[in-house]
Amino acid sequence: MFRTLGGGNLATNRTKETHPHALTQLCEDGGRLYANALRTGRIARADVEVAPCLMEFALLHPDPDDANWLRPVPPSVALAQRLNPIEREITERRRLSTGLADAFEPFMALSAQVMGSAHSITVLEGLDRINAALDLATAQCQVEVLTVQPSARHPEARLIEGLERDKPLIERGVRIRTLYQHTARYSPERLAYVDQFTAGKAEYRTIDELVERLIICDETVAFIPVRDDRQVALELRHPGLVRYLIKVYEFMWDRAVPLSAGAPYETAPDGITDIQHSIAKLLIEGHVDEAIARRLGMNVRTCRAHIAKLATALGSGSRAQLGFLIAQSGILDQEH
Repeated sequence: MFRTLGGGNLATNRTKETHPHALTQLCEDGGRLYANALRTGRIARADVEVAPCLMEFALLHPDPDDANWLRPVPPSVALAQRLNPIEREITERRRLSTGLADAFEPFMALSAQVMGSAHSITVLEGLDRINAALDLATAQCQVEVLTVQPSARHPEARLIEGLERDKPLIERGVRIRTLYQHTARYSPERLAYVDQFTAGKAEYRTIDELVERLIICDETVAFIPVRDDRQVALELRHPGLVRYLIKVYEFMWDRAVPLSAGAPYETAPDGITDIQHSIAKLLIEGHVDEAIARRLGMNVRTCRAHIAKLATALGSGSRAQLGFLIAQSGILDQEH
């Protein structure tokens, strides 16, 4: 394996700045010059200034008879020089891994007993580890998966990822219930995703407001996020916590509308749509536009457009007055 070894004079370092090399190959100039040196038996020292890597990789050595020339090191010798430290490192790593396995072996049975009690909360850091845990949980799932997805729009790659995870479940006869926000009804990507499972054991409903993601598998394990950037999550296997989350899920599910039931944003007799009633409630609670948009699964511009329509319907001339008029109108006391 070729790698740059440090050192070298100032001229060589300047050359390296504009002369990068991969770990396992020579640059074009270096390969050409080394091949010429092997064919002719030697090469002028001045000719290799454009490829300082030849000396750094120990592929050339000074000619003992003439300081102006360099002789090539046979490739078998150069390769052995590169492989020997790597092989020593591999041997040492194997010895270290064996030692670590021996050191931790006495604790494995104890850990299995503790995990067998299923009273665990595990912090998962990084998307790779989170996805690996989700893949394992869904692969072991036999009865039902409950999910809450509070964002209406997802990158195509994430939808494909979800499709690849859900399809084997349905093919195994596992039931899937998913809660979206009402805004998911206006997402072509989301509707196309749902259409993939119209004939399967999957059911989708929407609700006006969802706070965070939630995935529950077989009443055994639940996953919840810790940070908004989706880089940290909790894997919950405590039966009491999982049962509690299932009750919360069923409460939301009973309030939700089947995705096939049509658009829920119908205008009420007072001229205010259901979504505007939801926004009015959050405004009264003191939430800012960004928080309202996130909780209702829409972008901030759409949220502000609804707020403007709400203000017009109530005759409000300012944001401060709007809160007062919402409270005074009694619209939040009505059922929607």
